[in-house]
Amino acid sequence: MSQKFDLKEETKIKFAKPKMYKVLIHNDDYTTMDFVIKVLVKVFKKEVVEATQIMYDVHKKGVGVAGIYSYDIAATKTVQAMTMAEESGFPLKFSMEEE
Repeated sequence: MSQKFDLKEETKIKFAKPKMYKVLIHNDDYTTMDFVIKVLVKVFKKEVVEATQIMYDVHKKGVGVAGIYSYDIAATKTVQAMTMAEESGFPLKFSMEEE
């Protein structure tokens, strides 16, 4: 005996935009301006002109935004940048902040 079922179910899928995180660079008295620009270009893929502006923000305001990314990308870039600074002997610090 074969039964036929006619099931119609409507499924609504909601896509939530992922939370975004700012990667912040913190000023210190030891890291050179050239090194900050180098990190911004290499890790955060900034053009030299934009990297220079961010570096001046860090220098004048004490903190600057290196970029805004999803959590995983922000965390990865933060670790890469801090590793680069540590390997170069600079105490440059980065942090993440939910946007």
